[in-house]
Amino acid sequence: MKVAINGAGIAGTALAYWLSKRGHEVVLVERAPELRTGGFVLNLWGIGYDALERMGLLPGLLKLQHHSDELRMVDRSGRTRGGYPSSVLLKLANGRMATLARSDIAAAIYASLDGRVETLFGDSITAIHDDATRVRIEFEHSMPREVDLVIGADGLHSRVRQLVFGPDATFEYPMGCHVASFEVAGYRPRNGNAYVAHTAPGRYVARFPMRDDRMLFFVLLRDEYLKGRVPASHAERQAALTAALADIGWESAAILSAVEQADDIYFDSISQIRMDAWGKGKVALIGDAAACPSLIAGEGAGFALAQAYVLAGELHRHEGDSEAAVAQYQAHLKAVVARKQKLAESLVASFVPRTALGVRIRDYATLLMRLPVFPKILMGRYFHDEMKLPEYGI
Repeated sequence: MKVAINGAGIAGTALAYWLSKRGHEVVLVERAPELRTGGFVLNLWGIGYDALERMGLLPGLLKLQHHSDELRMVDRSGRTRGGYPSSVLLKLANGRMATLARSDIAAAIYASLDGRVETLFGDSITAIHDDATRVRIEFEHSMPREVDLVIGADGLHSRVRQLVFGPDATFEYPMGCHVASFEVAGYRPRNGNAYVAHTAPGRYVARFPMRDDRMLFFVLLRDEYLKGRVPASHAERQAALTAALADIGWESAAILSAVEQADDIYFDSISQIRMDAWGKGKVALIGDAAACPSLIAGEGAGFALAQAYVLAGELHRHEGDSEAAVAQYQAHLKAVVARKQKLAESLVASFVPRTALGVRIRDYATLLMRLPVFPKILMGRYFHDEMKLPEYGI
């Protein structure tokens, strides 16, 4: 088959990997001029960890792990009020969890393609014409071409989904928060390998030490702190963070200085994508484009890896009958993702309580994670996937 994949993140590169192993002709289309760098650091476990292991890439990526000794919750004076050792989460994942940068995962997968896949950087699909036999696609810059299948692996605001299934508002489920993230060099203090977080009502800010003396900042804001306006430009994002964090206490002065130093600030809504169907005709969606569980829920990258493996396996099993393959791919994974999305709704209140009392209760609750029984009671359900990856002989 000839397959066009819009998006060269984790989902797109992983699907390209499995399809190219089966001899399919794949073209990856990526809007950025090159593979994206930076981005969030995530914990990978469950079926996503299993899928990465089946690709043979896990040993190399484990060498690129970002190590954190503990999650430490502090008050506005910097005093520890909650938290637990990172080993607690590792135990919940039965020792099968890795802390990795999104960009490191995508880069490792892309490198493993070893030239088997054509890539159009600095381009994007702009039109899709499906005549039920072949699909004609048009691009921003490249010449049109015909393929057998188009895959949208282009994230929360998927262009492929917009073109074929409808506008974002039809499928996006906002969770009442926005997220910002940025990196700076030389920030102090570092507190060793601790992930340190402070919460004020409606606002959460954390820092995570990275390699090469860099610090990653992660900010969650209830929508009311944006006063109805989502910042678009870099300057607007800096201004929005400055306004929201100026009186937060803790290291606010140093953090605001870091905001001013940041070359790039990621800023987006925290939303889920909920769809009845992940395919339509000869077009299908994977990763966040199909079923974003939300950044707060976690496991989005893991689901993307699992979806890529299952979709490629079903296309092989159904010998190119893409509509049957997509239906079966969805049957395997949709209930698992829907369960994760449901659990995520309760996590918003945990990450960003609306009141000072809620913050104190949350911080004290995290101290229970240090006791033998409570980690499984409080968080065990978040680390339980209800499926195992099928065997496809790939």
